Amino acid sequence: IGSWLGAEPETPEERSNFISSATEKVSLSLKAIGYYSPDISVEVDRNTDPWKMLVSVVANEPVRISAVDIRLEGDVSADPAFNDLLATTPLVAGDVLHHGVYEGFKKSILNLGQRRGYFDGESTLSRVEVNVDEMTATIALHYHSGQRYRFGELQLDDSVMEMSWVESVLKFEEGDLFDLTYLQQLRSELQQTRFFSSVIVRPQLDQLADGQVPVLVTVSPANRHNFEFGLGFSTDTEERVSATWRTPMLNRYGHSQETRLEYSSINPSGRFTYNIPLSHPLNDVLQLSAYLEDNEYGDLDSSQKGVRIRREIKRKQWIGSYSLRTLDENWELGREHRSNSYVLPGATLSHKSRSGSLVDPESGLHQVYLVEGGREELGSDIDLLRLYSNFRFVTPLAPRHRLVARAELGAVFLSDGDRVDLAPSLSFFAGGSQSIRGFSYQSIGNEVLLTDAEGATGVFVVGGDRLATASLEYQYYFGDNWRGAVFADGGDAFDEGQFDAHYGAGVGLHYMSPVGAIRLEVANDLSEDNPSWRLHINIGAEF
Repeated sequence: IGSWLGAEPETPEERSNFISSATEKVSLSLKAIGYYSPDISVEVDRNTDPWKMLVSVVANEPVRISAVDIRLEGDVSADPAFNDLLATTPLVAGDVLHHGVYEGFKKSILNLGQRRGYFDGESTLSRVEVNVDEMTATIALHYHSGQRYRFGELQLDDSVMEMSWVESVLKFEEGDLFDLTYLQQLRSELQQTRFFSSVIVRPQLDQLADGQVPVLVTVSPANRHNFEFGLGFSTDTEERVSATWRTPMLNRYGHSQETRLEYSSINPSGRFTYNIPLSHPLNDVLQLSAYLEDNEYGDLDSSQKGVRIRREIKRKQWIGSYSLRTLDENWELGREHRSNSYVLPGATLSHKSRSGSLVDPESGLHQVYLVEGGREELGSDIDLLRLYSNFRFVTPLAPRHRLVARAELGAVFLSDGDRVDLAPSLSFFAGGSQSIRGFSYQSIGNEVLLTDAEGATGVFVVGGDRLATASLEYQYYFGDNWRGAVFADGGDAFDEGQFDAHYGAGVGLHYMSPVGAIRLEVANDLSEDNPSWRLHINIGAEF
């Protein structure tokens, strides 16, 4: 009622008009929701500043719908979408008349007609008749759709984008029945390519001809170059800085490149990736990449360089790929410097499902599988087969209670005499904030007695050809942005037949930030003779 009365008056003339028109305006507002015979009284206290006005209303009996006549004529009569709309009509005999509901349903019919390609459709009869004496109303709503148009020619600037890959994301062909949903999907997929700063897809209603409507795609290219700089820290890799240069669209075929440089004292690296869309610009991409990386694996310092060709294919929540990469790796093993080369064909398969927030999902499962191998006949220094899998699982236990589980499994199969030729990056290590948290980063692995370059003899962690770790964590939300955690981790990175369980437990405090949980965790290595506490700090979601 307040919205019908209008804005508060400010001058004496406005006050007089406001008071004199109040009864009529209240009556109109009540008619809009079906009350045609109200008793309304208005009292004004002029002794206050500002004046006070009291409106008293007795609504009395409402007008009820006695009959509804809805007719759909033309091609629309056989359209299942309109049958579904009619099945949910809010205009039902016996209900209180509500003009807003009537207008809303009328508008929904007209809007659905436009969305489904009935561009000649119109309302031929739209009437509400109210019998105040009987407190009843009859509704007549007739719609004639005419013909349903079909998709016509797809119009775009082929100097900006290649027609073949635009057609690959289409869910319709020329001659199909028009449905605006397909144009919205096309716009969404073109935007997701990040090739364009804006995408407009619209039917050309001024060019209707022969029962077809052309579709115009207008795009504005994205910035030719994007630069991104970052700072980060984790207790595993310590402080790090990064710089990324992206060219989203190098040419009209949708080629793109990304160059990324990252530095930390433990893991400096550089990578260049060139992307070529194949049958689909988002779901089928060929990647050509080259990389340089230094890393610390256990007690080994490794230097790597390699190139890779990889085809990635997405199918709903599944992502699969097959690839061929070369790896040249140098590392120090005691006093001995080792250098090996590998040619590794491989394949990966991953699946991710989740519900709730992207940065703090209510539930979900993420699984990754990898297989790669090498043969001397194909250019590798040794024969090997490497398998790896990773699982992360989140499930609610009750309101504010959540369970998170992780597991990693891996194995490298090779001849016994080739074990010393397995590079650190192909071996397995455990320990750290994403593994067994009671131990430092990659400090768990097969141990050997070696003499270093300075003549000192000691035990060196050189990794294993097997990996088996698991983690179970209980979380409790004690605020909208805070949760506590209790966890236990265990497992080992080892050579075949030499499993030695390492396990630890700890507690954590997590703050839910816009970019994911900021996790502060302390853990104890319970399996050691002299257990010690370790602190871990990380930012990000489980997936």
